[in-house]
Amino acid sequence: METFDSILYGFQVALTWQNVMFVFIGVLAGTIIGMLPGLGPISAIAVMIPLSYGMDPASALILMAGVYYGAIFGGSTSSILLNAPGIASTVATTFDGYPLAQQGKAGKALAIAALSSFVGGTVATIGLMLVAPQLARVAITFGPTEYFALMLLGLTAIASLSEGSTIKAFISATVGIMVATIGIDGQTGTQRFTFGNAKLFDGIDFLVIALGLFALAEVTSLIITRKESLFKSGSSIGSLRITKAEAKAMAGPVSRQSVFGFFVGVLPGAGATIASFLAYFFEKRIAKNPDSFGKGNVVGVAAPESANNAAAGGSFVPLLTLGIPGSGTTAIMLGALLVVGVQPGPMLLNDHPDIFWGVIASMYIGNVMLLVLNLPLIPYIAKILYIPKGMLISLILIFCLVGVYGVSFSQFDLYVLIIFGVIGYAMRLLSFPAAPFILAFILGGMMEQSFRQALTISDGSLLIFMQRPISGTLIVVALASLLIPVLIRKYIIRKNRMKGVL
Repeated sequence: METFDSILYGFQVALTWQNVMFVFIGVLAGTIIGMLPGLGPISAIAVMIPLSYGMDPASALILMAGVYYGAIFGGSTSSILLNAPGIASTVATTFDGYPLAQQGKAGKALAIAALSSFVGGTVATIGLMLVAPQLARVAITFGPTEYFALMLLGLTAIASLSEGSTIKAFISATVGIMVATIGIDGQTGTQRFTFGNAKLFDGIDFLVIALGLFALAEVTSLIITRKESLFKSGSSIGSLRITKAEAKAMAGPVSRQSVFGFFVGVLPGAGATIASFLAYFFEKRIAKNPDSFGKGNVVGVAAPESANNAAAGGSFVPLLTLGIPGSGTTAIMLGALLVVGVQPGPMLLNDHPDIFWGVIASMYIGNVMLLVLNLPLIPYIAKILYIPKGMLISLILIFCLVGVYGVSFSQFDLYVLIIFGVIGYAMRLLSFPAAPFILAFILGGMMEQSFRQALTISDGSLLIFMQRPISGTLIVVALASLLIPVLIRKYIIRKNRMKGVL
């Protein structure tokens, strides 16, 4: 009953005309930012910090929260239509979203993404309302060993489930980790893979790699393989209608991954990207027809979209209850709250209930606004596919170049973008999957940091990873995810040989 009274108080805060306006501005700006490759919620929220001076703290956080989950909601658009994920958390959406668009089902893919995002965001808001304080106490028990084991599980799962050769998937992941180590080692100050170039001291930005491996590689493929059709328009939009069979197939994955994504988002440092990848490959693992993933399976769009939006909501749990940012974006929000004189943490619920419950209530309103905004606009957004491919290629190139240059204002990053575009196209030709590379790059730095911290705690003993129950269990599951597919494959080969003998 106390929770019900508190959420009613939250709606009183969120439903003032000023805060409703801030929710609308936030989700609209976030949706547009998410649609444009090269922009992201971190930059947008950083720009808004000066605007928060003099604002009511609750209104400031409501506005920034709207930008955050609005960008995650709208980020699927460029991934589905252009194969150009400008936000890390929508990379997994490209695996089946872009093939659906190529099959003339862009409208359906965008509708699935919108509905799945709405469910994921709503589930996260309910979870944030009901179990935030309890989950925060559990999340804080995760140490370096648990984080390392969780990330190791993510890498082994994606490598073992990738299309084609498992060896090639592991090579791709290994190279991704190597690229993640480029720069100056934060612990020892040693230069790694920089070749003395000061431009590489801070490493390579995710955006450069993502746009190179996906967008530029796709552009190169279109130019080389389809010269004769460059001035023809692309695939049709298709119907937005989701059949009963598709809705039934999506129901379980969306429900599961909304809950799962929320719990992953609660873990500080995990975030929407890891949640989307794990959701995609978990659903592929348990699917009756795993071979259909990567070829336009609706579950391949629904699962990561529900998970990443749920994780975005879940990341507010450690921010509001512990004062620990769960992602880069919530780290910016933490700074914004400190600027306006509010210290997030265990006392926030008692000292500033208007902020805590007002933000939660605004998320209900924001998710409804996002659904109402996005679904009617799908036919207009998807008309980008009617642009002749020659012009579309030019637009993608402009988005990529402007987006990358706009982040760092460095010509060097443009050269790196082209290099990764060539690498991405070569990986396609040689059948090396890009997903293990990009996930390994995202997780590489965090894995190394967690591994070092764990060894420091244990005085160099690797046994610490097996002595702690959670990390030991996760490592065993990671090993099983590697061995089980190999054993099943050997069993099938042996069975077929026996049938041949008989």
